[in-house]
Amino acid sequence: MTIRLHLILLTALSLFAGQADARTIFTNANGYTLDEVGRLITFDTLVVGDDGRVEQTMSSPARPPNGEIVDVGGRTMLPGLIDAHGHVMGLGQGLMTLDLSGTKTLEEALAAVAGYAAANPDLAWIRGRGWNQVTYGMDGFPTAAQLDEIVSDRPVILERVDGHASWVNSAAIRAAGITAATVDPDGGRIERGADGKPAGTLIDAASALVHAVMPAPTTAQLEAALTTALRKMAATGLTGVADMGTTPAEWAVMRRFGEEGRLTARIAAYAGGMDALADMAPSGPSGWLHGDRLALVGVKLYGDGALGSRGAAMIEPYSDDPGNTGLLFVSGAELRNQFVSAASRGFAIAFHAIGDAANREALDAFADILAYVPGGRHRIEHAQIIAAQDLPRFAELGIIASMQPTHATSDKAMAENRVGPDRIRGGYAWKTLMQSGARFAAGSDFPVEPPEPLYGLHAAITRQDRDGEPPEGWYPEESLGRQAAFGAFTTGAAYAAGAETRVGTLTGGKWADFVILDADPFQIDAGDIWSIAVEETWLAGERVFARDTDGNGI
Repeated sequence: MTIRLHLILLTALSLFAGQADARTIFTNANGYTLDEVGRLITFDTLVVGDDGRVEQTMSSPARPPNGEIVDVGGRTMLPGLIDAHGHVMGLGQGLMTLDLSGTKTLEEALAAVAGYAAANPDLAWIRGRGWNQVTYGMDGFPTAAQLDEIVSDRPVILERVDGHASWVNSAAIRAAGITAATVDPDGGRIERGADGKPAGTLIDAASALVHAVMPAPTTAQLEAALTTALRKMAATGLTGVADMGTTPAEWAVMRRFGEEGRLTARIAAYAGGMDALADMAPSGPSGWLHGDRLALVGVKLYGDGALGSRGAAMIEPYSDDPGNTGLLFVSGAELRNQFVSAASRGFAIAFHAIGDAANREALDAFADILAYVPGGRHRIEHAQIIAAQDLPRFAELGIIASMQPTHATSDKAMAENRVGPDRIRGGYAWKTLMQSGARFAAGSDFPVEPPEPLYGLHAAITRQDRDGEPPEGWYPEESLGRQAAFGAFTTGAAYAAGAETRVGTLTGGKWADFVILDADPFQIDAGDIWSIAVEETWLAGERVFARDTDGNGI
């Protein structure tokens, strides 16, 4: 062997050894993951390559390969949790504006508005969200007159907790030019007084009348909102989300963050409507970009409103509001044309349907278009109230049920009143849908609900709120086992976004996205799962969140 060849071989061997040693070995973990066929497996060692992907998981006494050792300290390690339905910019904006979600009475809400307005005298508009007239014990909706007593010198717009109604003051009503003569828009309703004048609450599409005259967020504000949202998501253990209703301006900011290496979670974006889709992706889905951290995969379309504001479209009238069947936003040929237009270009359809009429219309439309454009990861978002005969159709048509467990535990105080004891049996029917063979993906709909996925795991398993009510669970026959709930926030959510080959499990070749918890959700009392703390969050083998001794993220 020549000296030159010998040197080449030595160099190659040293480079190979260096690459092998560049891997990171996480040891002493209490690890759980599903495997590729859905079985729950445990491990104590995770081997991550220098490319940020999982090489393998191992259990003692197997000897790990060479690499940098990280001792997990016996703590619980799970694949990164994925929210199948959230609103990323909404989360960030909500954390930066007035949050009424913790208010229990109208008086508390008004006091919070007064305090916020006093603390922000330079804001041209007062914006916030989170009110809930049901929690406040009100028979009707809050009014502009109530807000006027607090703030009358500038517009106020406050979104209901579900985002499907807006509470506005008189200044906002005047700015939008809404009068007694204003006709209710398609898919919306202006709540009115006895004199026909706007009373101060705008339902669903009627909110757009005010949104149209509000200043659009600046690029700097969108960047701040995305930064805030990503920080919050990492702190809750979320490594991925399906962003429902992304606007072109938001997509541009997300793209910039991806190019600059600032995305600390994976975002599967669904454009907010057909016009936004045409603007954002005229040539088809983007594919996964920036190290699989961002993709435009589909379009979000709305079928109806929400149950709390009685805007969800029902086959029969509301049990507590005879004569009202809610609001069906789109149907018939128009809906099918939208479905075909999106599906034929390779986009996944995510269709918002809460009432049984909206769910049936969506299923009928999917049945019609799938004969012409088969396949696709199409989904119904929320799927809250479903007629009994329509429950098996999700599996038959291959439609993913994208549902939010904490909606059930938040809605339990009013849902049965809205639909009665018979229709509620087809409500929040997670287990029934899964047993029928339907694909199930879980999320939170943040900021409508808190983004913490462990809250969702707790709700899915117990059907209780975080105060432990009701003691036996609300319609507990629809509760999920721990493994099924875990899968809904990992493999189920990954599949729904078309990312199952990239994330969702800690198996060879997938990204090393994982969380480290201070307790074991498979062993702890089910009622305490929501209180488990996220101690670290890792994305592609890099730590993006750690909780310091004061409980803060660093």
